[in-house]
Amino acid sequence: KAEDVAELETLAQDIKAGSLCGLGQTAPNPVLTTLRYFRHEYDAHIHEHYCPAHVCPGLFSFRIDAEVCTGCGLCRKNCPVDAIAGERKQPHAIDAKRCIHCGACFEVCPASAVTKQRATGGSDE
Repeated sequence: KAEDVAELETLAQDIKAGSLCGLGQTAPNPVLTTLRYFRHEYDAHIHEHYCPAHVCPGLFSFRIDAEVCTGCGLCRKNCPVDAIAGERKQPHAIDAKRCIHCGACFEVCPASAVTKQRATGGSDE
């Protein structure tokens, strides 16, 4: 929630100001730095339910573009949970319910047929 980000910032500033030792005074710096330079990412997560870095599993999904997939089977072979189905030389498909968002299929596809999508729909890569 948006108010949680404001609360996080307030707490970090209070810890920094109220600490009696150097460690306590510098411990909040990583949080304050991300809030200063990457607030747009916090906002995207909260307001758009989108992870710009494509690392939050609930906010993106993988998809195989049937027009691009050559059916080589590398994605299926490398999927640790057998979430990919397809016959050799035929387009493959990802079972979204079984997918654990590890990215193995995305990394090994020689045709770049595996794409990341916002969980809500449109393609981002």
